[in-house]
Amino acid sequence: MTAHALAAPAADATALPVIDLSELNDPQRHADFHARLARIARDTGFFYLEGHGIDTGLIRRVEQLTRAVFALPASAKERIAIRNTPHFRGYTGVGGELTRLQPDLREQLDLGEEQPAVAPAPGQPAWWSLQGPNQWPEELPELRGAILQWLDATRGVAERLLHAFLTALGQPPHALDGLIAAPRNHRLKIIHYPGQPDGQSSQGVGAHKDGGLLTLLLTDDVGGLQVHTEQGWIDVPPRRDAFVINIGEMLELATNGYLRANVHRVVSPRPGVDRYSIAYFFSPSLHAQEIPLLALPAELARKARGPESDPLNPLFRHIGTNALKGRLRSHLDVAERFYPEQFAQLQAQAAAQGKALEASAY
Repeated sequence: MTAHALAAPAADATALPVIDLSELNDPQRHADFHARLARIARDTGFFYLEGHGIDTGLIRRVEQLTRAVFALPASAKERIAIRNTPHFRGYTGVGGELTRLQPDLREQLDLGEEQPAVAPAPGQPAWWSLQGPNQWPEELPELRGAILQWLDATRGVAERLLHAFLTALGQPPHALDGLIAAPRNHRLKIIHYPGQPDGQSSQGVGAHKDGGLLTLLLTDDVGGLQVHTEQGWIDVPPRRDAFVINIGEMLELATNGYLRANVHRVVSPRPGVDRYSIAYFFSPSLHAQEIPLLALPAELARKARGPESDPLNPLFRHIGTNALKGRLRSHLDVAERFYPEQFAQLQAQAAAQGKALEASAY
């Protein structure tokens, strides 16, 4: 794969619609808002979200700290490496995360809601190890408070948006509150995409779907995100202080495929250009166990095609099983160290496809 070859087929950049969440502040606009949200979610699955109410001062602060994290010396980042713990929290260097067994050319810091680790017990499912504390760089003590504030702010936006989705689908707005109750499992990635030389891979992130309920993505002014549609790949240009929203696989499961988790990817910047983004993954609590199936109104249920399940990346209604599957496939070093049984299964699956699986290579 040559550098930036992925970008070539992108279509009209104006195709992504805009939703203004502040319209919900006016009861007279609710019906139109929900009708438009339902249509956009069904037809596109990706949209910009404005009017979210998060203070721009907090946005600037988190953006500044994101750059500061990746400016830390390599030794500081290595001390909080993701392979240090079984919780998949911490730093990953360029090429250290995989999408479909191909290295993504980005570095990132995985964080989430601060939770205590679950004490090991005989017969305990492996996915309980996903719950645990974050790793914070001691060289940047202000990061912890800012990130926890960001998690609270984005959670509030995501909850409001989820309630709007449910209303738009003829459901009680709080129908899925049991999935997102404490102890929470929402995740955050702060990400740096370094520019890649011509002639090299341009896989900032390979084509994939997100596994949670909703993703709220904040980007800088450098493009690269692309979404796959019936017309092919379309660019998603930056829109200042707006979130890019996409539907995750768990919401696809809950709606029996009426809502679709869209395939998307990121093309690496050109040489000398850096791209930064902050991705919030609004995800079900591990304590909720399973994704329920919503009883959609008849006219919507007729349009539900059932969830898509890739044989190489199957969907599971059980929350912990599905969440662990995705983490293991992306971080082979953590899988090899803390989940040897599951790592052996991944090796067997790769061998059946004629591929080698070596965590130490990353």
